[in-house]
Amino acid sequence: MKIGYIRVSTEEQNTIRQEVLMKELGVNEIFIDKASGKSTDRPELKRMLEFVRNGDTVICESISRFARNTKDLLELIEKLNKKGVIFISKKEAIDTDTPTGKFMLTVFGAVAELEREYILQRQKEGIDAAKKQGKYKGRKKIESPDFKKVYEKWKKGEITSKKAMELLDMKKNTFYRRVKETL
Repeated sequence: MKIGYIRVSTEEQNTIRQEVLMKELGVNEIFIDKASGKSTDRPELKRMLEFVRNGDTVICESISRFARNTKDLLELIEKLNKKGVIFISKKEAIDTDTPTGKFMLTVFGAVAELEREYILQRQKEGIDAAKKQGKYKGRKKIESPDFKKVYEKWKKGEITSKKAMELLDMKKNTFYRRVKETL
C-alpha cells in the first residue's frame, strides 16, 4: 500500500500542492499534519506510524516535510524499517529500498538540518541588526485593563490561575510573565 505523509508548519498554510502530488503518485492513504517539523510529536505522523505495515511504502514530498533534523529523520526511518516499510522522498529522489537511497537519506537529512540552522542564524542576525537600529521591538505586549484586578484575586487565592488566564484571555506563559513583571 502507498501511504502519503503531508506536513505544513501552520494551520494557515495550504496542503494542495502536496495533495496533488500524492494523487499523481497513486497514494492509497494520506496523513496530513499542520504542525512544526521541529518535533516528531505530531498526531498524524504518530497515526501513520501505527497504520503502516510490512510491505507498505511511505511517500513524502521532501525530507523537510518529514523531519527537520537528522536524528529525528533517522529515528523515524528506523521505525519504518523495523516494520518492513520503505520510505520515498520525491524531491530528493530517495528510496530507502536501496543501499544508495539509505546513504543519500542521511546526507540529505544532514543538509536539510544545516539549511534550517542557517535560516535560524540569519533570522537571529536580522533581528539583532534591526534591534540595534531601533526598528525591531519584538511583539506588542498584550495589555489587559483588568489585569491588576484579576491578578489581585488570583494572588489572594479567590480564583485559580486557570480562571485568571481565562478571564484575561491570556496563555499560560504570557500570564506568568506578566505576574513576574508585576512582582
